[in-house]
Amino acid sequence: MSFPKLSTMQQSKRRIVIPLIALLFLSLNSLQAQSVTIGSGSYTTVIPSGEVGPQTFTGANAIPKVAPDFNQQIQTNDFWSSLIYPFFGDSHSNILYAHPLNLKATETGMQMGYTTDHIFAANDFLFPYVPHLTVGVQGLSSNQTTTLAYGDWTVTAQWLDGDISMEATLGHGLPYAFYRIQGGNAVIIVEQVPTIWYQQDEVLGITISGKHYGVFAPTGSSWSGSTTLESSLNGQDYLSVALLPDTELETLELFRSHAYAFVTDSQVEWSYTEGNAQLQTTYTYETTLMDDHITNSEETLTALYRHQWLNTSNPMTGHIYHSPRGEMRLFEGNTFNTELKFSGILPALPDLGDYNRTILLGHLQTAASNELGVGPTYENGKDMASFSNLIYIADQLGADTERDYFLAQLKFRLV
Repeated sequence: MSFPKLSTMQQSKRRIVIPLIALLFLSLNSLQAQSVTIGSGSYTTVIPSGEVGPQTFTGANAIPKVAPDFNQQIQTNDFWSSLIYPFFGDSHSNILYAHPLNLKATETGMQMGYTTDHIFAANDFLFPYVPHLTVGVQGLSSNQTTTLAYGDWTVTAQWLDGDISMEATLGHGLPYAFYRIQGGNAVIIVEQVPTIWYQQDEVLGITISGKHYGVFAPTGSSWSGSTTLESSLNGQDYLSVALLPDTELETLELFRSHAYAFVTDSQVEWSYTEGNAQLQTTYTYETTLMDDHITNSEETLTALYRHQWLNTSNPMTGHIYHSPRGEMRLFEGNTFNTELKFSGILPALPDLGDYNRTILLGHLQTAASNELGVGPTYENGKDMASFSNLIYIADQLGADTERDYFLAQLKFRLV
C-alpha cells in the first residue's frame, strides 16, 4: 500500500519535522564545505568530528526504521514515532495511542486494545495498555517493523519475513486497523477466550474482556478457530478489524458497510480569518474500496475528539468511545470540518503587581546561580526556554544583574 505523492505545500509542512540535530548551532571550524548558510547563521549537513548524532537510550545510533519503498521525509514527532525510531530498544514499536484504539507492533503482528477506565499510579493519570488480540499472518516472525508511509494523522507499518509480509494502517480517530497480507492465512490470536456472538461467512463479532470487535474479511471468506482465528481470505490479501461501540447487529452492519473503504492517506487544511479570529479546518481521508459489493461504502468511519465534535456542524452517528482526551463521537464520512475562535496567545503575562516581590526575586536569584548545560539537546532546549522566560520576569522586576546573566548564558549556549 502506498500513499499519493505529496503536494509542494505538504512537503514544506513536513520538512519542519526533520530531526533538530541537523540544526544545532556549530562553531565556524566545524562548518567548512558541508555548511549551508541561512541569513546570518548556518548549519552543517554532516556530523562534526568528535560529535555524536541521535542515539537510543542504549547509546546506539538511532537509525530510522523505514520500509524499502518508503519515499517521504523522515518524521520524528508523532504518536507513532516509536515505529520509525527504536528509541527504547524495541525493534517493532512502543504502544501507539491512536485513540480510541491502542496498538503495538510485535514480531508476529499488530496488537490491538482499548482502555476505557483510568487509574492513578505514581502521581499520574493513566489509561493502562491492555492488548486484546494480535493480527498477523500464519508463520510471520519479523525481526523488525518498519514505516511504509504516513499521512497527517495516519501511518502504515510493514512487516517482512521472507515470502511473508503484512501492512497495517492506523490513525488518530480510526476505530479500524486496515491490513494487507501476503504468504499465508490471516491469523488473529486472542489474549483471552472470546465470546463470539456473530459468525457468518466473512464477518465476526467478538467480545474480549468486555470490549467488542468486528472482523471483516473479503466476501466469500470464512473463519475457523476460537482463541486463534484463521482465514484464507478467499484467496484475497486484505482484512480490517474494528473496535465496536456495542454488540447491536445494526452497529455491526454499519461498521461492516464501511470496513472495506481502506484509508490510504489523511490530510488537514486550514485557513484563518483575522477579522473575526476564526480558524476553519478541514480534515480529509483518502480511501480505496477493496470490496465493491453493492452494500459497501467508499467512505470510512472516524471518531472525533471532544474539541472537534464540539466545534463542527457535521452530524454524528450517536456512537461514542472513551479516551484519555475525553469522549470521542463517531462520524460517518471522509471529510469533516471544525471552526474555532482563536484570538492569539500572550507571549508573556503583564506585571500586575499581585505577588510577593521578595519571594519572586529570591526565585530569580536561585535560578541565576545555575548554568546552562551542554546537552542532551532535548533537555537543554527546555532549559534555554526557561532562561528565555526568566529574562522577561527579571526585566519587569528591575533585576538587571539576573536579567543580564540569563541573556549572557543564552548567547553563550547558542554560539
